[in-house]
Amino acid sequence: MDFYYHPGSAPCRAVIMLARTLGVDINKILVNTMEREQYKPEFVKINPQHCVPTLVDDGFTLWESRAILIYLVEKYGKDDSLYPNDPQQRAAINQRLFFDMGTLFQSFFEAIYPQMLNKPADPAAIKKVETALQLLDTFLEGQQYVAGDSMSVADISILATISTFEVIDYDLSPYPNLLRWYENAKEHTPGWEENWEGILLIKKFVEANKAK
Repeated sequence: MDFYYHPGSAPCRAVIMLARTLGVDINKILVNTMEREQYKPEFVKINPQHCVPTLVDDGFTLWESRAILIYLVEKYGKDDSLYPNDPQQRAAINQRLFFDMGTLFQSFFEAIYPQMLNKPADPAAIKKVETALQLLDTFLEGQQYVAGDSMSVADISILATISTFEVIDYDLSPYPNLLRWYENAKEHTPGWEENWEGILLIKKFVEANKAK
């Protein structure tokens, strides 16, 4: 499988962690979005939405990380532990995936991403981050994983998002359930090291930007 990605992208890193968890080989192809390589005609031909991550599996092309996560686990999962067949368990995982996409990661993009570019934080956007993190903390009350009694694709997706907050050393201490989950997820999720390499790459970019 060809996997078009950038290591600074949390959605890309989520797919990499799932691939490591499944033991699936992916051919990582760097798309330097900072240099706008996603707009090159050869990539737009593959993905007219010109975004990463993009997966090409034996001629089948797919983008949007949560769709890729579901596709990979349904096709290559050795069992249904990461994405159970039970409709209610699967619905809970889907809800968390959609929460990550539409609420948690979106709040990060609106509030934290500008700070990475050395721009002032919007107080309203910061409030959305706090609300999203508090919701996640509530989801984790009394349970070890974000969508049930065992690790799922939702944990992997949200792990990639939460870890990216470390780029600006965001204080997660007001969210004890989240912190407990985060420490456990870092220790037990395959591919964490690759995910962290991406975080360090962004931190280096942010620090260089601040020095300008």
